Amino acid sequence: MSRERGMNMRIGIFGGTFDPIHMGHLLVAEQAREAGGLDEVWFIPNAEPPHKEAPVSAPHHRERMVELAIADHPRFRLSRVELVRPGPSYTVDTVKDLKKAYPQTHFFLIVGADMMNDLPRWYKIEEILQVVQVIGHLRPGVAAGDLPPFIASRLTLVEDAVTLDLSSTDIRKRAAAGKSIRYLVPEKVRRYIEENRLYENKP
Repeated sequence: MSRERGMNMRIGIFGGTFDPIHMGHLLVAEQAREAGGLDEVWFIPNAEPPHKEAPVSAPHHRERMVELAIADHPRFRLSRVELVRPGPSYTVDTVKDLKKAYPQTHFFLIVGADMMNDLPRWYKIEEILQVVQVIGHLRPGVAAGDLPPFIASRLTLVEDAVTLDLSSTDIRKRAAAGKSIRYLVPEKVRRYIEENRLYENKP
């Protein structure tokens, strides 16, 4: 994206290991795009997630799976900002890098329901919220009022969100066990996983 094209755009940034990217990820991104009036959503695969085990798949495989998953959506993009930066993929570094590259762009951090409760404990969350606003999904029974005011004041909630209880870990386990993952991931991703034998005996 050129700097000119990025001026005054509303961009959602959605990070994760995406190992593999699945239908739940895409649904979260689409609902956030709609709720936030976003021009685009940028998917950002982690290189080295600081709070998780190392991804099973190599970065180039996870990057390709994201490309395949979002290819048919005109407002979804892939960002390699974390893949090309050495060291742990901290969100605070990512949002600062993006804001430096596109100073006239309004960035929104997309946070799924599984991460919302942990948001107050994110590394340098105060600095993150100086750069971006948050578009969040909440699990049933969790209220935005449960979040600290400094987060709640920068938060847009996805109203009446539809959720899919999917996890990449479970999908890898199913694939490793030889079970079908059809309809859990986009069809192009499913074929890529099978063709490259990504999760055979590797839960």
